[in-house]
Amino acid sequence: MTKQANLDCDVIHEALVADTRQKMKPETDYVNLAMLFKMFDDRTRVMILHALQQNEMCVCDLAVLLGKTKSAISHQLKALRLANLVKSRREGQVIYYSLADDHVKSIIDLGFSHLYE
Repeated sequence: MTKQANLDCDVIHEALVADTRQKMKPETDYVNLAMLFKMFDDRTRVMILHALQQNEMCVCDLAVLLGKTKSAISHQLKALRLANLVKSRREGQVIYYSLADDHVKSIIDLGFSHLYE
């Protein structure tokens, strides 16, 4: 057993701790992952993502679907776009939103799968 500086525990399984330490990511990766998961801590954002998993949609259609104001949906779409979870394309005056990639779909599907198990 080795006493770690500034900690109140002794290492019980040194080899296990060393092995796990080698497999850990840089701290900035954990910060970024936590920020990604924060995007999923808002019911409206999750509902937008799930709706966009079904169909590409414009702000007004999303607002009607979710019973929210256009402003509220636009605000959430901006956050989702900045987090690279949704992308947009313009067709004339209308901007259509969709999921950024299949990873976003996988996160949503895994979340629902976990809820329903």
